[in-house]
Amino acid sequence: MKPLLTLLLSIFSLSAFSAPKSELWPYWEASNEQNEIIIDHSLWQKFLDQYLVMEDENTLIRYAQVTQQDKSNLGNYIHYLSNTDPRQLTRPQQYSYWVNLYNALTVKVILDAYPTSSITKLGGFFSFGPWDEVVTQIGGKEMTLNDIEHRILRPIWQDPRTHYAINCASLGCPNLQSQAFTQDNNEALLNKAANEFINSSKGVLISNKEVQLSSIYDWFSSDFGTKEQLFAHLKKYRPTIDTENKKIEYDYNWSLNEKR
Repeated sequence: MKPLLTLLLSIFSLSAFSAPKSELWPYWEASNEQNEIIIDHSLWQKFLDQYLVMEDENTLIRYAQVTQQDKSNLGNYIHYLSNTDPRQLTRPQQYSYWVNLYNALTVKVILDAYPTSSITKLGGFFSFGPWDEVVTQIGGKEMTLNDIEHRILRPIWQDPRTHYAINCASLGCPNLQSQAFTQDNNEALLNKAANEFINSSKGVLISNKEVQLSSIYDWFSSDFGTKEQLFAHLKKYRPTIDTENKKIEYDYNWSLNEKR
């Protein structure tokens, strides 16, 4: 009975997974373009410097090596951001704020549950991952990872490269960047992340008869546009890509992005 239960739960989880729509949370749409506040992302950068490593085409995190002090520092960074009102920041500051917060929260979720083989195993009993779990409060409002991605980042900026900026702690996900996002490097890091992913086998894998794309391009097709628009986007970063007369398949690896 136990194997059957496991199989049924697996089938339920996979069938229950679907990408949420981009739906604006109007409360977070405001910004202050005259504000000269500089958000300090140095604690997040220190964490990345200490625990993020490159292996083949993936950036991996040494979760098992994270010290209690660095877990505390990560919590302090998240607390600092959560006690900052992003509506008082400029748009560039807001973008780096939300991207870094999302990525830091995702790492914390993994560390809090570690060891685990996949982020999809976290969350409620019948849930596929922790994305709808409350992970912080900002201005008295409870926030989930899905809130940040689908109700703030996607609808406000409407930039498909955001999918390359945020990381879901999985091997199939675009790499967690080794540099914290800032108002000064947002654009450069977005292009770097897009270029890395599209030129990786987990982003675009071409064989003689088919093109295997990341499932991101299927789940978020509304962000990438028509098939023609998607291929134009891919060719911007991989000009030699050949999609002529090829079958398109999608794939994604949910295994944890861990360096052992």
